[in-house]
Order: sequence, then C-alpha cells, then structure tokens
Amino acid sequence: MVVTNMRLLAISAILLAVCWMVDSKFSSPKVQVYSHKPARLGEQNTVICHVSEFHPPDINIQLFKNGVEIREAIQTDLSFKKNWHFHLTKHVDIIPAEGDKYFCKVIHGTEHGKDYDWEPNM
Repeated sequence: MVVTNMRLLAISAILLAVCWMVDSKFSSPKVQVYSHKPARLGEQNTVICHVSEFHPPDINIQLFKNGVEIREAIQTDLSFKKNWHFHLTKHVDIIPAEGDKYFCKVIHGTEHGKDYDWEPNM
C-alpha cells in the first residue's frame, strides 16, 4: 500500500512538472503587416497580417480600416513548428484611397491587444 501511494505521488509530481513547463512557455507573437503588391491608390491589393512565434495558441487577430473591423477578412488555419511556436495569417482584399488607415489588432492570451499599422509607402 505504501509503495502504491509513493508511485501515485511520484507520477503526480511528474505530471505537475510537465504541465508547469508547458504552461510557462509563453512567447509573445511577432507581427508583420504588409501588402501583396506595392501600394497604389485606387488599385486592388491585399493587406496581410502574419503573426508568428507565439505560444500558447490562444490568439485573436482582427483587421481594421479607419477604425472599423473588416469582418470579411480571411484567416488561415492555426499551424505550429516543431518547437510548439504557432503561426497564423489573416488577410483581406482592399482598394486603398487617400486617407485610409489599415491596421491589425492582435490579442494574445490574457494580454491587452496591440495595434500594428500597415505602412503602404505610397
């Protein structure tokens, strides 16, 4: 009976240590906002928000035009690399006009959201 309790205690300690190691592996996302082609006013393009190198996978990505969320933006499936760092992309077709401001908002885990502007360099 004592051996069984010791085994149970040892197994519990190992499981707890593994869970702690996985949960403690928090990596903030790397965010890139860019367009498919060089930006030109009045010409169709695609704004892309690529988020990578984050863990855990609990993340929310939104694309905005002039402060209004673009609901028709398309998101890829969540993927990961061998090191359990995840990556995800969201994009939308646009026709930029003078004064338009596009940005990507990323909320990772319990962190507050952060905005990342698209710099069209027109």
